[in-house]
Amino acid sequence: MDSILVLDFGSQYTQLIARKVRELNVYCEIHPYNKIPQTMEGLRGVILSGSPYSVNAPDAPEVDLSLFRGRKPLLGVCYGAQYLAKHGGGRVAQSHSREYGRANLEWIDTASPLMKGISPESQVWMSHGDTIEDLPNDYKPICSTKNVKVAGFKIEGEETYGLQFHPEVHHSTEGLALLKNFVVDVCGCRQEWTPANFVEMTVKEIQAKAGNDKVVMGLSGGVDSTVAAVLLHKAIGTNLTCIFVDNGLLRKNEFESVMQQYKDMQLNVIGVDASNEFYQALSGTAEPEKKRKAIGKTFIDVFQREAQKLQGVKWLGQGTIYPDVIESSAVKGPSQTIKSHHNVGGLPDTLKLLLIEPLRSLFKDEVRRIGRELGIRSELLGRHPFPGPGLAIRILGEVTAAKVAILQEVDHIFISRMREYGLYDKVWQAGAILLPIQSVGVMGDERTYEQVVALRAVESVDGMTADWCHLPYDFLAKVSNEIINQVKGVNRVVYDISSKPPATIEWE
Repeated sequence: MDSILVLDFGSQYTQLIARKVRELNVYCEIHPYNKIPQTMEGLRGVILSGSPYSVNAPDAPEVDLSLFRGRKPLLGVCYGAQYLAKHGGGRVAQSHSREYGRANLEWIDTASPLMKGISPESQVWMSHGDTIEDLPNDYKPICSTKNVKVAGFKIEGEETYGLQFHPEVHHSTEGLALLKNFVVDVCGCRQEWTPANFVEMTVKEIQAKAGNDKVVMGLSGGVDSTVAAVLLHKAIGTNLTCIFVDNGLLRKNEFESVMQQYKDMQLNVIGVDASNEFYQALSGTAEPEKKRKAIGKTFIDVFQREAQKLQGVKWLGQGTIYPDVIESSAVKGPSQTIKSHHNVGGLPDTLKLLLIEPLRSLFKDEVRRIGRELGIRSELLGRHPFPGPGLAIRILGEVTAAKVAILQEVDHIFISRMREYGLYDKVWQAGAILLPIQSVGVMGDERTYEQVVALRAVESVDGMTADWCHLPYDFLAKVSNEIINQVKGVNRVVYDISSKPPATIEWE
């Protein structure tokens, strides 16, 4: 299958490049600039990402492009373009008017294959402090804006291009068309990366890898693990056994409802109620990272105990997706740990099982497309993401069964009313957070001193960035009133209007 390689220099937009290429039904992989794969099957072209670095900085990322220059079409984006210009003998300097945000193209070389069909006034998204002041002699401009003389260029005699703007972001209105010009027309990629092809290919790969071996998999009720399980079941049938652990931190009635859904899908699922074990592990623990690790360790203990009851299992299935893979590999040095990853590590070593991850090449939106191809019901595929540690990281401070019960009721009201108002499918993720503070209230003629809960709803595409949802005031008023009247122990409701970044979607 034809493919595109994205070399990552650390830009916040790198994953967007790959996702946009995938939207064109062309397979794409991201690799750090300093870990270039020796071979990549079907490679047709290379894209160099942006970067938080300046090409003139002493520690600027350097890369040997001799593997690709003149051999494969090459597109440099922002830092990638400036890198090509500087190392070709041009001059890159700090811009007198640093360009961030929207700009419009004022001139386009209509003869350039990269700019085919792009409108003369097309809006683009700039995000750079440096700019290309002078191009090398064999570099020719192909577009410009009012403030940027060289917004794009081509190297004569080879299919190498550079753009100082970001075609991958939403604000570049014709960015996808421009990327299609590069990927399909310049690189000649066939648009064969489709859900049907992926399912057919992956089923064959699983069958070749696992053969007649038995596979065990932990299910969470979420989209990723569900789609992975259905794919595995399609490939190996009854040789797959799934384990769904109730950690006592799920939403109200979630364990029972999800078990019924899995039964309807004819998956072989063992349900395990381990709530008390998780509550004991969390007792006295308030620090977020320690809570995550306590949950992870307990899950491993419970899963290992249940998995070892099965005979002849050789493989462990996991719902790992591509962002998990990308984020586990630092671009330059060790990456900063914001929080432990939600996927539990250590299981393959603990259980001495081989790992099988049928979704590890997919982004979240692609997982849903595969799920639709597999015939999974929309109510399962449309479920909001839910954190692996569950409500434990939505209860700030120590977790107890009593606090979980309060938050489950609050969350149930919030999510149920979102569905009633037709808001659920318009929101990426929503939930409630139990705060470690109390406030004074009045109920009837009595003074109360009870818990405060925060409601959170965000819009996003992949969870990497998110904006808070502007939910209708009448909806928020109704939900707040219902929570305070019906949930004993809560007398105040607030709404979180923070975006990511600088905040995260979850509070812990």
